[in-house]
Amino acid sequence: MKRRAFLSLLGGAAGGWPLSIRAATGKQPVIGFMVSGSQASYAQNVAGFVQRLRELGWTDGDNVAIVYRWAEGMNERYPEIAAEFVKLNVDVIVTSGSEGIGAAKRATSTIPIVFAVTADPVAIGLVESLAHPGGNVTGLSGQTTDFAGKEIELLRELVPGLQRLAILTNPNSPGMMVETRSVLAAAQTVGLDVVTLTVRQAEEITPAFDGLKNKADAIYCVPGPLMTVNRVRIVTLALAAKLPAIYGGRDYVEAGGLISYGPDLVDNYRRAANFVDKILRGAKPADIPVEQPTKLLLYVNRTTARALGLTIPQSILLRADDLIE
Repeated sequence: MKRRAFLSLLGGAAGGWPLSIRAATGKQPVIGFMVSGSQASYAQNVAGFVQRLRELGWTDGDNVAIVYRWAEGMNERYPEIAAEFVKLNVDVIVTSGSEGIGAAKRATSTIPIVFAVTADPVAIGLVESLAHPGGNVTGLSGQTTDFAGKEIELLRELVPGLQRLAILTNPNSPGMMVETRSVLAAAQTVGLDVVTLTVRQAEEITPAFDGLKNKADAIYCVPGPLMTVNRVRIVTLALAAKLPAIYGGRDYVEAGGLISYGPDLVDNYRRAANFVDKILRGAKPADIPVEQPTKLLLYVNRTTARALGLTIPQSILLRADDLIE
């Protein structure tokens, strides 16, 4: 029997029992894991999550079962996956991003939901507060105080004379719009002129760049599923336009993006396992405070900097967690 079919069968068989009964009878609790990307793109994050679970005493296929579902960059798949998890009556749902969390929350008000990363969960309305989430949702925020301000500062160090900033974002994503507003405020605080490029689907990315000519000195790419899935196209268009750009993660920089600054996602998924462990041992999501990133990583692509005619300041070289050629 194939692994996915086996896990689904296991989830369906165990779904009717409360966790305490499952534990008493030796049955495995079930974790539903749904994220925006593919199995390949999330390999490192999953490895960190599974390793930490094992350290905490939970081994997939032994005393816990993990049912994986991949949205493959299509947010419209989230409601279907969430409904499947509810039907299986999994013990906890692990996800990330406002779209995934929102779909899970709409699907169930009783099954605990742990998010590994999202924009400000209070502003989006996912939790009541960081200290007291309330409801059935808790996890890890992807932002810290003045996060956007620090990214704008990095761009200004990299691009001398920066005056005009383009923000690439998806208005259909609540989380991305929260970050967009933070970036807009931070940019205006230091006197930058801002133009917003909105893309709701992949087909709108190239036209957005076509309309940007002579309107910006740099780009801020708000991270989200649509951007991540199309990162190669976005990076290529930014380079073709000779525009420095800042992104949300290492995968953009490895694809040729200039610079990224953001939470250590592998670490976030490891920490998400701590939340799952607490829940499987009886804690309620409402009582587990939302945590903020403890590691913010800075990556710079030196080859891209040279192609753009930029000299990377020593201040950034010294802070970079990795310099990619």
